[in-house]
Amino acid sequence: MAGLEPLYALARAVISRPQDALVCGIHWELVRHGYRCLGTGDQPGPDERKSELLPTGWEANKEVYTLRYKSTDDAHELLLKAIMVEDSMILNVMDRSSQKVADVTLAVADYVNPEHLDDFHKVYKNTEELRTRIASGIIAPLRGPAEKTEKEPESKRDVHWDEDPLRLPPRQPVGTRAPSRPSPLSPFAVGGEDLDPFGGRSGGMIVDPLHSGFPHPGIDPSSGIPGRLPPGAVPPGARFDPFGPLGAGRPGPDPDHLPPPGYDDMFM
Repeated sequence: MAGLEPLYALARAVISRPQDALVCGIHWELVRHGYRCLGTGDQPGPDERKSELLPTGWEANKEVYTLRYKSTDDAHELLLKAIMVEDSMILNVMDRSSQKVADVTLAVADYVNPEHLDDFHKVYKNTEELRTRIASGIIAPLRGPAEKTEKEPESKRDVHWDEDPLRLPPRQPVGTRAPSRPSPLSPFAVGGEDLDPFGGRSGGMIVDPLHSGFPHPGIDPSSGIPGRLPPGAVPPGARFDPFGPLGAGRPGPDPDHLPPPGYDDMFM
């Protein structure tokens, strides 16, 4: 709590009770978070100026301490009331700019040693806990959302899927089809159809002579094969592996009809 020691030394002459020392510590925490004290009381006085020091008369009322603060950027003006209830201090803070209110209850004995009011190095205890209580109970609730949200590091910015080949693409929403894929003639399309449950891609591991990427005019299994399959036996667009010769209507030469090399060699 560097910086509190000279503040405590200046206020030591008027610190007579443990709650005085606790208010002094709370005041310094507000200063650390960018607030400066304007004065005492609910209403502003003449010739008020921001100060890191406690104003004259701040300890006059031992039951209710009333102090006003303003942020260094003038965006927030706080009215602090520290109310003693038996051995506890209730901090009630209102931001007059936004009308937000925050409150924290502190047990004085948890943070001040009453027998060491004359020794700054022994008077305070559990200082880290006190800092956390003030930051989470007063500072954070009174700040706006934009002030609490830190700027996201540039390293965590969104990267386009095309820029990073190692990242998995996002899943498709339910009820939508997969996006268009590369041509089946592409060597990178091999095996793609086996990964597509909708059957909308080409490139499976099983070679389909009718859907291999090369044109086969005149063949449509969905219309049936005379003498073998009735019309409609093969659903439109389904992969079909022919189980026999398709007849004379198939265009182009049939490799099975060509004689083997050297068929007329008597020594074969």
